[in-house]
Amino acid sequence: MTTVGFIGCGALGGTIARLAVAAGHQVVLSNSRGPATLADLVAELGPRASAATSGEAAAAGDLVVVTVPVRAFADVAAAPLTGKTVIDTCNYGPERDGPIPSLDSGSLTSSELLQRYLPNTVVVKAFNNIFYKHLLSLAGADDRSYLPVAGDSPAAKTAVTAFIESLGYDVVDAGPLAGSWRQSTGTPVWGTPYGPYSDENGQPAGEVAIRTALAAATR
Repeated sequence: MTTVGFIGCGALGGTIARLAVAAGHQVVLSNSRGPATLADLVAELGPRASAATSGEAAAAGDLVVVTVPVRAFADVAAAPLTGKTVIDTCNYGPERDGPIPSLDSGSLTSSELLQRYLPNTVVVKAFNNIFYKHLLSLAGADDRSYLPVAGDSPAAKTAVTAFIESLGYDVVDAGPLAGSWRQSTGTPVWGTPYGPYSDENGQPAGEVAIRTALAAATR
């Protein structure tokens, strides 16, 4: 059993938390509005779930899922995350986040930017390329779907892969954080392999489909 902390708990974070609880993990949830606002979700998820401040969630997690707008990276407290493996689920959108020159120029990926804000952590990119409803519906299917995972630490990627596999998915190693742009918003692997948003059940996406989509990405 792993304890997973959540910094941010919107649609995607809540879905990962649901799958984690179903897989037997403990989850500690947080958001920018305070623990009380998560009471209904905690009640729904049951005794393996609790709500806390973001610092408490960070400190509690063996793994910590960061699922916030990219513009909020600077607000993520670094100290409680020291030594942690951080799963970055975030996608950059200038229309929402405002322009960020290092991302607009391609000199950094959003995950590399988060790593700069959290220098004493190990950041792994995962879960950012799939619609949250598809993530829920495809989990554990006999025809297992694959998710791309990018990161610079083999040990951290191994830990995140084990977590993802426990949720009912397999993993494609998508390389280092510098290459994580291949799974960012608008790329071939972003959403498309799992079917249109209009189909809430989605469709399985195997290893070949995900590798092919990653390879087809262009900047």
